Amino acid sequence: MFVSRQLLLDFGGPPSATFDNFITGANTELVTQFATLNETLANGNAADRSFYLWGEVGSGRSHLLHALCHRAGAGRARLAGPWAALAAFEFDPALALYAIDDCDALSPVQQIAAFNLFNEIKAHSNSAFIATGQVPPRSLKIREDLRTRLGWGLVYQLIALDDVGKLEALISAAQARGITLTAEVPPYLLTHFRRDMPTLIGLLDALDRFSLEQQRPITLPLLRTMLLNEKVAALTAPLRFE
Repeated sequence: MFVSRQLLLDFGGPPSATFDNFITGANTELVTQFATLNETLANGNAADRSFYLWGEVGSGRSHLLHALCHRAGAGRARLAGPWAALAAFEFDPALALYAIDDCDALSPVQQIAAFNLFNEIKAHSNSAFIATGQVPPRSLKIREDLRTRLGWGLVYQLIALDDVGKLEALISAAQARGITLTAEVPPYLLTHFRRDMPTLIGLLDALDRFSLEQQRPITLPLLRTMLLNEKVAALTAPLRFE
């Protein structure tokens, strides 16, 4: 019996989330708008500066926010969310982008800070406010004044990838990590585990780590061998066949 080393809990850092490694799927209009937002802000001709993006868990909301901040560059964007200190919600005229993830999970005091930040940004023509949540603004269970503000600008629903898109995303993620997969591995991951992308990418990273430890190429037999391990089985069993 072999012993793994935290296969699902300790895999190396994934590549940065960018527009290049985001699988657009049915979200072409949204991704195009976001990919050019920094340029339109810099040129002073951004017609829209307030955005709210909603979609189910794993649909790519956080990826797009990170991609926006990455495109803006260091010192030009700030990402905040339920995990962030209140200082992250303060207005800074040097910033072009303010991104707030998971607005539906903000604490009451963070909601007040986000409301004040929104008003500051609306008063300045060279910055944009982008927020995300799991539901549309009208369904958010947050302060009414913030909920109303989030619905003022453009509201997009991020459509989750279909099976073809998820396979493309898995293959793209493998290529970005320098991982070589045999053809049957991505379909097996898609059909035997929970189908949200964070779970699938986490399993891909775990498989990459296991492949390095075992010094074997990534094949379907190697994946099955990894899943025989007691620790991995315990962590992945609830995810199977959903």
